[in-house]
Amino acid sequence: MAQPPRQMNLGLFVRPCGHHIASWRYPTTHADAGSNLERYIEMAKTAERGCLDMLFSADTNSAWTAEGEGMNRQHYVAWIEPFTMLSVLSAHTKNIGLVCTASTSFDQPFSIARRFASLDLVSGGRGGWNVVTSGNETEALNFSQLAHLPKVERYKRAKEFVQVVKALWDSWDADAFTRDRESGVFFEWNKMHALDHKGTHFQVRGPLNVPRSPQGQPVIVQAGASEDGKELAAETAEVIFAASNQLANSQAFYNDVKGRLAKYGRSHDDLKILPGLSVTVAPTRQEAQDKHDELQALIHPQVGLGLLSRRIGFDLTNHPVDEQLPELPPNATIGTRSDMMIDLARREKLTLRQLYEHFAAARGHHSLMGTPADVADGMQEWFEAKGCDGFNILCPTFPDGLNDFVNLAVPELQRRGLFRKKYEGKTLRETLGLKVPRSRYETRSQAAE
Repeated sequence: MAQPPRQMNLGLFVRPCGHHIASWRYPTTHADAGSNLERYIEMAKTAERGCLDMLFSADTNSAWTAEGEGMNRQHYVAWIEPFTMLSVLSAHTKNIGLVCTASTSFDQPFSIARRFASLDLVSGGRGGWNVVTSGNETEALNFSQLAHLPKVERYKRAKEFVQVVKALWDSWDADAFTRDRESGVFFEWNKMHALDHKGTHFQVRGPLNVPRSPQGQPVIVQAGASEDGKELAAETAEVIFAASNQLANSQAFYNDVKGRLAKYGRSHDDLKILPGLSVTVAPTRQEAQDKHDELQALIHPQVGLGLLSRRIGFDLTNHPVDEQLPELPPNATIGTRSDMMIDLARREKLTLRQLYEHFAAARGHHSLMGTPADVADGMQEWFEAKGCDGFNILCPTFPDGLNDFVNLAVPELQRRGLFRKKYEGKTLRETLGLKVPRSRYETRSQAAE
């Protein structure tokens, strides 16, 4: 039987007012969106109307900005905690996946396993965990630490953390709970599994006190691009939120990570790679350009310098915006995204103003701007050239940017047969085309037989 044509997976990277750093100042956005649940509900319903695979909500454990004079000009400093928000959105949606961030550096495996298993249950199998080790220096200060752990140590802890969480998700067999009123047996003893983990970083007895998920386990998402990050993703992740603004780099990353899967007993299709993509789409190219230009004109220099400071890990808030990037000390905490920004600035001799304008909408991700055909052409090129399995969409503004993408770009992708016209499954795994993971205890019992 012939295989169906390969289709894209598309996530929506949630950002209350939009991803452009000046989006909150744009006339049609809602400046209070970060604290207004109705705006999140509207966003989720629009994304589901477009048949997108998932809502992806990033998070951090500090006001997500560099401190300084420009801090009070930035809109993404306080927002509804995404786990709480996604739990509410599960009641307002039926098909779209619900993915949010939780850090392995500041939490415990049992707590994370319990939260995401519960999100999976209340959503009917649509939950996912975006695994991060956290790269923001200010986060450590909120957890009784004077400094963040070095990146290598964070990834060692993360590897064991994820292993424990996945093991806890196997605490109960799918048919463990018989709930037999006549016999008085609520669950079968041999279908409950205590973990009794004793490792370098964690000691966890188990079992998890949440039943098994409708999709086996919540989907694991990861965004690391360092060597440690790619290795952790190859071993544990099922979706990678990648960052690249050039097709050749995206192809190299795609081949690299997919090539690591076999040594962990995994196949090519067990992992979906979705680079971030900023989209400005309009009926004409001039309209799209005008939208972009209006947003760029709203960037306050202090906000632009704050963006660079946080991404690069060095305070640039007092540097002249029309001079080039100064010499920087090495940074052991911030990840590969900062290296990409610094390399671009050095290579093209950009001023700080030019650098922050370049990253204002997409923060180093790929950008497409133009008509629906222009946007679809760019997405199709990367997809068919095996630079990705789809994209995580960054809309510069909300609600306009998301409405434009769903109303203009999605129909063009559907017309080309590159994207679904309706949801075929109920769980996030079914939507993404990922298999249900077998319980480790099921595998052992079969081997024993």
